[in-house]
Amino acid sequence: MLLLNRYRILSYEIGLLFREGEFRGLLSPGTHWIAGLPGRTQVEIVSKRTPWLVHEKLDLIVKSGALNGHAVVLDLKDHERALVWIDGRFSTVLASGMYVYWTGQKNVRCEIADASQVQFEHAELKVIAKSPLAQRVLDVCSIDRDHTGVLYIDGRFVQTLGPGLYAFWKGQSDARVISVDLRETMVDVAGQELMTADKVTLRLNAVVTYRIADSLKAVSRTEDVRQAIYREAQLALRGVIGTKELDLFLTERDSVSKEMEDLLGRRALELGVEVVSVGIRDVILPGEMKDLLNRVIEARKAAEANLISRREETAAMRSQANTAKLLADNPVLMKLRELEVLESIASAGKLNVILGDRGLAEKVVNLL
Repeated sequence: MLLLNRYRILSYEIGLLFREGEFRGLLSPGTHWIAGLPGRTQVEIVSKRTPWLVHEKLDLIVKSGALNGHAVVLDLKDHERALVWIDGRFSTVLASGMYVYWTGQKNVRCEIADASQVQFEHAELKVIAKSPLAQRVLDVCSIDRDHTGVLYIDGRFVQTLGPGLYAFWKGQSDARVISVDLRETMVDVAGQELMTADKVTLRLNAVVTYRIADSLKAVSRTEDVRQAIYREAQLALRGVIGTKELDLFLTERDSVSKEMEDLLGRRALELGVEVVSVGIRDVILPGEMKDLLNRVIEARKAAEANLISRREETAAMRSQANTAKLLADNPVLMKLRELEVLESIASAGKLNVILGDRGLAEKVVNLL
């Protein structure tokens, strides 16, 4: 027994007509009277305000060709992906498969991308990368300022990346980006107990400043470049301090630091690292050694002070001897010197001259 059913389809809707499970066509907006046997004729009304059509018989609907002019049909192969914009706004990234988007009610724009090219590049990458749906099919990474990225694809080095945003398709290849900081970095080498050439044990604190010169070497030659520099700095300290006696080390700390910098720098270059500077910050001696050095320094300073005093006395005596010789060789100069002495005495107060016998008086008169 045939039944006549009435279906009203609104302006933003469309009807999907099925008879006995087979898709028969689309019903446009308006009122439709459909005759059919009970349970054998079905009309599914879907809203075009939701542009993405999801249906269990989507392949049959697409194969019928009824969607031509009504929808965008995407049949993506394994290596293809689709970028979808709706009304000028990014919507999603589609993986391989079949998709249908209604047109007319919404402005739908689709771009097909080749996922066999592992790195995904797009003018609107920043917008795309923010979408949670895009992150299901894209690995997104960001390289900060003053950093560089080392890109490996399937375990092979490809290139180094400058600061910026990058995306790679999931499922095609294994893409991995290692971010490397190019700024100067300091490593504290603290609490190192070392023995000098004269068997004195001391504790050193040093600091090493370095920067990455070759990012590929820095990530491929060692697992942790910072830990490697710390280890090499320890070895360099032992190699340099072990050949120096304590007195030489304490008096030539700058040259020791330079020697350590040269030794560490050669090894660091093999790891892609440039050593900027090496400094010995603290030298801690055992208590008894510190007291002994204090006594040695005190005795040395006392000897230096005594030597300086003796040098001054010798210089003064030498000056007096030279003056006496000069006066002895020049009688007139001697008389002038005597007059200067009398003048200085007279200027200090009253001068009384007492004359005795004739010889003394003549001497004073002659002097005056």
